[in-house]
Amino acid sequence: MAATKTMTLAQAIHDALRLMLRENGDIVLLGEDIGRNGGVFRVTDGLQAEFGEERVMDTPLSEAGFTGMAIGMAMAGFRPVVEIQFLGFIYPAYEQIMTHAARMRMRTRGHFTVPLVIRAPYGAGVRAPEIHSDSTEALFTHMPGVKVVCPSSPYDAKGLLIAAIEDPDPVLFLEPMRCYRSVREEVPDGKYTVAIGKARKRREGEDVTVIAWGAMVPVAMKAADLALERGISVEVIDLRTLDPLDEETIIASVKKTGRTVIVQEAPATGGVASDIAALINEEAFLYQEAPVARVTGYDVPVPFFAYEDEYLPSPERVLAAIERTVRF
Repeated sequence: MAATKTMTLAQAIHDALRLMLRENGDIVLLGEDIGRNGGVFRVTDGLQAEFGEERVMDTPLSEAGFTGMAIGMAMAGFRPVVEIQFLGFIYPAYEQIMTHAARMRMRTRGHFTVPLVIRAPYGAGVRAPEIHSDSTEALFTHMPGVKVVCPSSPYDAKGLLIAAIEDPDPVLFLEPMRCYRSVREEVPDGKYTVAIGKARKRREGEDVTVIAWGAMVPVAMKAADLALERGISVEVIDLRTLDPLDEETIIASVKKTGRTVIVQEAPATGGVASDIAALINEEAFLYQEAPVARVTGYDVPVPFFAYEDEYLPSPERVLAAIERTVRF
């Protein structure tokens, strides 16, 4: 049996990066302050000292510049792992990702691929300034050619990051900041992978399915505990991957329970939750006992500190949606 260590999500990501840097000399890390300072959240702490400045590179403050450089490196045979300090800082690089990284396999008829990972801390609830707390994952699920991964636990974070680094195509790896050090879990010491595109059933239930990802998974789990006190059995699905969606797991669960609540931190309009609701409508409409409910952020920018908690979905808001769905 493999040895394990108790790790936070941040430690699990660090462990995956170190393991892969040791295993494969083509892997390089790029980002602002990731080397000498170890990154904003210290996820890359000590890696530059161990592997050198040519493997762990501090870049200028230009997301478009170093992301574009990483795309070229990936096409030339490297496996770059880019860190965007916060997802809200990725917008200058959006053109590079969507115009080039996402399309290169199609554009060259498979002659070139872009084995690139873009790591991005995201989400609110950590009292960060403006643009540091965005949850705009749907911008990237909308474009074919980019996989979007979002772990909520240390075990999944390590396994999914290793799988993302070994993937031949670009992967946006979203890291929920609220989960960086709030969750601890036993994580195997060595190399393992968690399959991209496979959801995880966090809890078995019979009355209603709650679907969540990232920092909303602990919220969903707490809501499920509250619902159980009221005699409602909740099944919780952690998507883990937003694109490609694990449609099979989603549909099997909602057919079993007949009721669905989807929890996303992002604003309601144009979000991943809407795509899931459409999928359920197309594939399991006749199994539903109630309309699909969404619990989301609001259609406003993430507010400043005093109102941040009012913006975010809470276990109580999720519980209210569960009860409405069950009573319908």
